[in-house]
Amino acid sequence: MRPEPVTTVTPRPVGLPTQVQGWHQLTFLHWPVEPERVAGLLPAGTRPDTLDGITYVGLVPFLMRGVGPGPGPGLPYLGAFCETNVRLYSVDEQGRRGVVFRSLDASRLLPALTGRLGFRLPYLWSSMRLRRDGDVITYTCRRRGRAAAASRAVVRIGPPIAEPSPLEHFLTARWGLHTAWYGHTLHQPAEHPPWPLHRAELLDLDDGLVAAAGLPAPAGPPVSALWSPGVRVRFGRPTLLRAAR
Repeated sequence: MRPEPVTTVTPRPVGLPTQVQGWHQLTFLHWPVEPERVAGLLPAGTRPDTLDGITYVGLVPFLMRGVGPGPGPGLPYLGAFCETNVRLYSVDEQGRRGVVFRSLDASRLLPALTGRLGFRLPYLWSSMRLRRDGDVITYTCRRRGRAAAASRAVVRIGPPIAEPSPLEHFLTARWGLHTAWYGHTLHQPAEHPPWPLHRAELLDLDDGLVAAAGLPAPAGPPVSALWSPGVRVRFGRPTLLRAAR
């Protein structure tokens, strides 16, 4: 069954949060991909979420701040680090849209270990840096160890977007994640204000993270390049979808 059209309605509040995070200085880069190409990479009980028959691969570098358990306020040192995620877009049998992370690179070891061991998310400890010079931001990432996949993206921040297009809303307003967890699939809801989005111009990209995640390497410029100063995020209690196939 085709999911309902994308709307601008914000999600229901998560109630007592299990975790808080602050996502800052984000760049969203996206390339189209055929749903059949990525369907086998999603957790059981989910399928690629599509807009006009197409789904997308996202490369999203940013600065994480104020990560912590419960309602917050978050940890000042351990909760602040650079992160880059490679992600796909999913919808489950209840019609809940989400994100599926193929990789998450973090510049601080403890959050990477916690995310990988505690939540079964594909975190990797990497050397990372975010540098801003006026309206130009450079994100760099290099994984530690022998399999040292790397990424470097340089973007120029453009004007604010008054009203996101259907594609821009589809790519950013996800309100949760799907993940495989010990033979099951979980959905974890997220609550945050609407994204304050800006146009962005990709000035340079040298990326190996997307291909390392088992996805088609970026070919040509992204179909969507956006930047946001960020939002504060509250995660709710995860719920079980079904046993994995």
